[in-house]
Amino acid sequence: MTDEPRDGSGEAGPDPDPPGAARPADGPPGGDDSGTRHDGSHHDGSHQDGNCHDGSCHDRGRHGGTRHDAAHDDGPAASRLTGRAVVAERRLSAALAEVTLDGGQVVMVKRGDAPGAVRAEAAGLAWLAEARAVRVPAVRGHDAHRLVIDRVAEGRPDARAALRFGRDLAALHAAGAPAFGAPPPGGPEEAYIGRAPMRNVPGDDWPSWYAAHRVLPYLRRAVDEGVLRPAEAAEIEGVLERLPDLAGPAEPPARLHGDLWNGNVLWGADGRVWLIDPAAHGGHRETDLAMLRLFGCPHLDRVLAGYQEAAPLADGWRDRIGLHQLFPLLVHAVLFGRGYAEQALAAARGAPA
Repeated sequence: MTDEPRDGSGEAGPDPDPPGAARPADGPPGGDDSGTRHDGSHHDGSHQDGNCHDGSCHDRGRHGGTRHDAAHDDGPAASRLTGRAVVAERRLSAALAEVTLDGGQVVMVKRGDAPGAVRAEAAGLAWLAEARAVRVPAVRGHDAHRLVIDRVAEGRPDARAALRFGRDLAALHAAGAPAFGAPPPGGPEEAYIGRAPMRNVPGDDWPSWYAAHRVLPYLRRAVDEGVLRPAEAAEIEGVLERLPDLAGPAEPPARLHGDLWNGNVLWGADGRVWLIDPAAHGGHRETDLAMLRLFGCPHLDRVLAGYQEAAPLADGWRDRIGLHQLFPLLVHAVLFGRGYAEQALAAARGAPA
């Protein structure tokens, strides 16, 4: 690709577990189905290869819907936001366009209308890039409703890139955050994960913060919408009450991608892994890894091997995977229904006694 963003770093070691469970058939893995990947496939307006983790769509264009009558404005918007003339435009979806600028650089123009959504994503990309670890597309400009980022030229997954990705992801997490729940600098408190609102409210204690701001809001909404029965929700609440004993050794806040499912992992033609569509915030590093495992990822055993080599996980981390998956599963439950609610309940029931 042209004008590649900041360099990545890291290299890392071992954990031969296979990828996690596939999602149920009742809905996509996150966000809405109105957006697409960089090439027009679905997920959040900026993926490119035409595939979600199972061929469905997560939410590329994810920020609260789009204005279909404004689609033809993306070329002029790209010119205005980058200061460069547009020589070609290819519409990939209602929310996404691929635009070629004067000089040959190709960028993606995403649109999102929910208040603060574009600002949150732009701030998240900048914060991840600041760590100089995992690569992310450079932000070329944005306003209230449009984000212009570099297009990533994609290649194929391979074990060597996966190992390096694990090392780079460990370096990203080690870059840290001011607090659990801290938003990226310049990012709004009211952010999003897919179509779902996500509040970035800082806290000092991971178990209490995770319960209050990452699990309970979606659990309550799932009950209100009839996706979970009150008695089932009580089972999950019981696990949350035990989180201080289940969470493992205390760790400092990590710099999380925050929506790290396989569809947000691009295997670049340059042999490196790139991340897109963050819901970035300060959190526990095991949460990113648990979500990567939830929907599967090519060469996940090599990714985890690289991570373990660079920054070994605390003993018992495998037993905590389900705890960290409660958050994304309940987000999916409120967006896509009962199948994910049942998975969340199973994760809670699988918590150590």
